[in-house]
Amino acid sequence: MSKTSKVAIWVLVTAVAALFAAGWLTLNHGFSARDEPTAVEAFLARRLRRMAVPRAAVQARNPVQASSEVLSEAMAHFADHCATCHANDGSGSTEIGKGLYPKPPDMRQSLTQNLTDGEIFYIIHNGIRLTGMPAFGEPRADEADQDSWKLVHFIRRLPAITPDELEQMKEMNPKSPAELKEEEALERFLRGDDSQPPETEHKHH
Repeated sequence: MSKTSKVAIWVLVTAVAALFAAGWLTLNHGFSARDEPTAVEAFLARRLRRMAVPRAAVQARNPVQASSEVLSEAMAHFADHCATCHANDGSGSTEIGKGLYPKPPDMRQSLTQNLTDGEIFYIIHNGIRLTGMPAFGEPRADEADQDSWKLVHFIRRLPAITPDELEQMKEMNPKSPAELKEEEALERFLRGDDSQPPETEHKHH
């Protein structure tokens, strides 16, 4: 038996043993979203993400030119649609983000920033299976999805985002049901429809 064959057999046996070990751990300990992904899971997830993007998409260039107006529009879009999971600063440090499995990546870091514009666009437009990342673009409308291409520019901006920009984004974030109810009560009170002023203190559970 050649040396190459022996190495191939050793790799195969090791891989099978690792799969059995992973299966045994899962059966005994479950597969909770509370657990941090192992190094193997993180590696496989990154490889699968790269493999899921077609070569043509990887090489695609952003047809939208970066400008202050484009960044402003993308910032508002991100704050309204993406920040619930990804946080305004792209860190993924939100209540929903922390509860997802796998958790949203810190988009300020190299694992996202080193992706091509085409890869980032493809992920936004088509989503990623077996994660919390949905497809935001309309089917068969890749070139027309200007909003997603604009978001690519904003994601590139995240590593250098300023405190002032983050403050602006807070005003653009979706309001919670409690906040909407409070605003509605305040409007009724100001119209004279309610004899008591609304409570302004938020209760957190």
